[in-house]
Amino acid sequence: MRHFIDSLTESVVAGKPVQESDARALANASGNDLFTLFAAASRIKSHFLGSAVHLCSIINAKSGRCPENCAFCAQSAHHATDTPVYPLVDEERIVANAREAEKNGSRCFGIITSGTGINKGEELDRICRAVRRIRQETKIAPACSLGIIDFPTAAALREAGVETYHHNLETARSFFPEICTTHNYEEDVETVRVARRAGLKVCCGGIFGLGESVDQRIEMALTLRELDVNSVPLNFLNPIEGTRLAGADNITPLECLRTIALYRFILPDRRIAVCGGRERNLRDLQSWIFLAGADGTMIGNYLTTTGRPPEQDWQMLKDLELAVEGCCE
Repeated sequence: MRHFIDSLTESVVAGKPVQESDARALANASGNDLFTLFAAASRIKSHFLGSAVHLCSIINAKSGRCPENCAFCAQSAHHATDTPVYPLVDEERIVANAREAEKNGSRCFGIITSGTGINKGEELDRICRAVRRIRQETKIAPACSLGIIDFPTAAALREAGVETYHHNLETARSFFPEICTTHNYEEDVETVRVARRAGLKVCCGGIFGLGESVDQRIEMALTLRELDVNSVPLNFLNPIEGTRLAGADNITPLECLRTIALYRFILPDRRIAVCGGRERNLRDLQSWIFLAGADGTMIGNYLTTTGRPPEQDWQMLKDLELAVEGCCE
């Protein structure tokens, strides 16, 4: 296995894409071979992206009452959770959160709203006004995640100053019907294409530990490669009471790290950030995400769950002697 990993690493560094069969072989790494895999993924990351880490933060700008039935989501109207429900927050709160994110070291700030898509008119206008102010009053790069959008919406966001549109596929096409039945997978894929046509960078990834197979994790990575997304957020399920996946416990710390390494091999020059669920799923191995090929992470709170205090993440980066740079590039 070590010879295979070393040979495949040389091939990736030389610019050759990993084939699906090779990715499946990598997924069988275990024992000491896992550490060889992590080291190889780290080498690929350093070759294409250097050693610095990028940080990003988000605001849950509109929470709850989502009509979609995604099995993992605490904001779905199909689930009975204690997640706060509120309409789109005001412009001042969005800008204030952007300032706080910048203070915490983030270079990318995502405005996230629940629901199938954003309402045109006042909601979209308010977000665009907030984005313009973030551009004027901070050095942080604004991003948005507003659900399924059309081209005029994407163009309006681009004109306001949004750099990156975030829209996760969540899982593989073949597994998606097990997770969500209220919209079609192709609608998510088309949103990625629309954002790219409008001149936006695209941040697109998914969530692991939903019950998907390793082959389906690879399937999603290959879809992301085909869509040529700019950055890839990797999330790990944090089961929420009241959702369909409340009792799930489907992924171990080493599986998380193996998945990160697989994605680095398949998407060697893309930004890969580890986001939601890292505290619960990686536990004492959180710092290993950078050794396994990730080059970024989310700092601060997530959509409906809290993250670690930023000071702890900064200490982790200091202990690893890693520099921090901009994100979502």
